[in-house]
Amino acid sequence: MQTNRWRFAAVILPLLMLVSMMLVATGGLLGGSKSVHGAEASEIGPAVYVVPVKQTVESGLKSFLERAYKEAAEAKAERVVIVINTFGGEVTSAEEIGELIRKSSIPTTAYVEGKAVSAGTYIALNAQNIVMEPGSTIGAAAVVNGSGDLIDNPKVISFWVKTMREAAELNGRNPDIAAAMVDPGVTVPLPDLKQVKQSGQILTLTADEAIKVGYAEYKAESVEDAIKWLGLESREQISLKPTISEKISSWLVNPVVMTVLFVLGIAGIAIELFIPGFGFPGIIGILSFGLYFFGHYIAGFAGMESVVLFIVGIALLVVELFVPSWGILGILGSASLIAGVLTAASSPLTAFISLVIALAVATIILYFVVKKYKDRGVWNKFILREKLTTDKGYLSAETKDELLGQEGVAITPLRPAGTIQIGDNRIDVVTSGEFIASGKTVKVIKTEGTWVVVREVL
Repeated sequence: MQTNRWRFAAVILPLLMLVSMMLVATGGLLGGSKSVHGAEASEIGPAVYVVPVKQTVESGLKSFLERAYKEAAEAKAERVVIVINTFGGEVTSAEEIGELIRKSSIPTTAYVEGKAVSAGTYIALNAQNIVMEPGSTIGAAAVVNGSGDLIDNPKVISFWVKTMREAAELNGRNPDIAAAMVDPGVTVPLPDLKQVKQSGQILTLTADEAIKVGYAEYKAESVEDAIKWLGLESREQISLKPTISEKISSWLVNPVVMTVLFVLGIAGIAIELFIPGFGFPGIIGILSFGLYFFGHYIAGFAGMESVVLFIVGIALLVVELFVPSWGILGILGSASLIAGVLTAASSPLTAFISLVIALAVATIILYFVVKKYKDRGVWNKFILREKLTTDKGYLSAETKDELLGQEGVAITPLRPAGTIQIGDNRIDVVTSGEFIASGKTVKVIKTEGTWVVVREVL
């Protein structure tokens, strides 16, 4: 068992160091990449930055757009054109992206290519102007849950309506139309469209309709046409795309993927702690947590302090295997590990919920694994399983089988225990229950361990 624990530590601790070095190296590479882009951009002169928003609106997208606007600012770009084609996503991330657009010193044009739905609509409304592709739509910004069903929560609806109205008013658009895109209970006249948006409907506008009601300024066949309409066709166009790391990060910060990583991480490490010697589950566990931190580190949420807390937590759990501390090191290690995970997340509450779900699932997995490999568990060090049987060479006491059938004389009364003499040896014996007077001749009829049973010879 001691060898297995050392083997586990020998595998886990180097892996932790490797994960840390990977995160540091990745951070350095990305930092270098950003500085090179900035240097190159500063030599370009006035330019138009074209940035795609063609994915679910979540924290990874926000991180990518932060990089895009930073590079555009370093290049002193004249315009950022965000190309939107999304069905929406997280409201929180959309708010943060909207704030990024509003606070940027570079004006933004939103080019709707396909659909700007839900959170995508809010992002577009924060741009100084909106250009739409023929056949594209904007709107349907109602708040829905993970299953796509409308959330019937007055507080949530009121908040999102207010947020959408403010974004619309920011650039002189009709705020009532923005409210109608969110709240099915809103009724708003649309005289330019010769219709009224009735209660019970969520408003969505086509490109032509959006232009008529002032929600779009122009209809363009392509991004190049939109840039030409802006009068910037002579400027150099810089197309930014997410790096491979940013694409991977965007996938890793997804709540579902995050929960799966937690399940693999907790189950893998727990299996190694309770049933040392496998190696593979421990490696999977550490790599799963490593991917979690990698994704959140690249997305800009996890700092090295989160990684350090996680590593310290794992190290304390490993030390607990060697230095009994009545659970103190285990508790501290668990607290440090959880703190590292939560501080690395974009939403600690979401991470905590994922962690609780993962813990429940991992406990079920651990139960079945422990049940199958119960003979290898760490608890076996507290149980003496070796049987000291005669067939294994152990003798619990001296046997007296050689006395069987021999006769002797009772030198004390046997009531029913007493002493007899056989030859020169005095032997403690018992009878089968009868009394035998001293001086009587007796015979050994049975030996069992240290017991010698006799009866009187008549």
